Amino acid sequence: MFEVLNNEILAPGLHRMLLRAPRIAAARCPGQFVIVRSAAGEERIPLTIGDADEDAGTITLFVQALGAGTQKIVAVEPGGYLRDVAGPLGLPTHIENWGRVACVGGGVGTAVLYPLAKALAAAGNQVTTIIGGRSAPFIILEEELAAFSAQVRVTTEDGSRGRQGFVTLELENLMASSASRPEVVFAIGPVPMMRAVAELTRPQAIPTIVSLNPIMIDGTGMCGGCRVVIGDEAKFACVDGPEFDGHLVDFQSLGDRLSMYRDHEDQCRIGLHQEN
Repeated sequence: MFEVLNNEILAPGLHRMLLRAPRIAAARCPGQFVIVRSAAGEERIPLTIGDADEDAGTITLFVQALGAGTQKIVAVEPGGYLRDVAGPLGLPTHIENWGRVACVGGGVGTAVLYPLAKALAAAGNQVTTIIGGRSAPFIILEEELAAFSAQVRVTTEDGSRGRQGFVTLELENLMASSASRPEVVFAIGPVPMMRAVAELTRPQAIPTIVSLNPIMIDGTGMCGGCRVVIGDEAKFACVDGPEFDGHLVDFQSLGDRLSMYRDHEDQCRIGLHQEN
């Protein structure tokens, strides 16, 4: 059992949860994730480890409560417990000093981007962070990212905060100048956003790393649920990723797999609301 120490709402439907998990906190590296169950028999949910404090023995998770499983997780209040938190899983992010690095986050992807950007800055990189959301309430972690970013650029689809438009507009501006052109780009967010970033950087051959979020069950590569196609080769996001070369990802097949259980998830969500 893993105690919930804090549970706060960062944006509509997005929670930041602090858990007591000393062994995971001691072993975790940026880019890795855990698989969480709120109770015995419940759905297994993969969640990126947003931060860790080895001295305090805690980890931070960012949970977007969209489906029935995630809604049950965020319903656990401080002082309550989550049944299982398994990890750390996945390959750590490869971190080195490239020089100028752009970190692009869309929606809840900004939360997943946070530990990565922090580690890149600690390695001596000049990090420019670009974050976006539908509107101002969906912009998260701007102040936290500003603490170690050379600059934070904000976009919203409705123009209620920062520049109106998508994160690709700010990335395109960044790439247009030789003085600010990044050596490497990291992008985390919805599949269409990551695909757009990869297509934008492809003509200039800027290495682009994306973090994939296919359906995942066991986290060990045994179930095959998280299979993705990378350069015409099948990979498993849980053990070969979750980060991959964005220029090699088959985003079409990834999108198809993510939509496979949409009807079933909708039914579960309706059932959960009826229970409450």
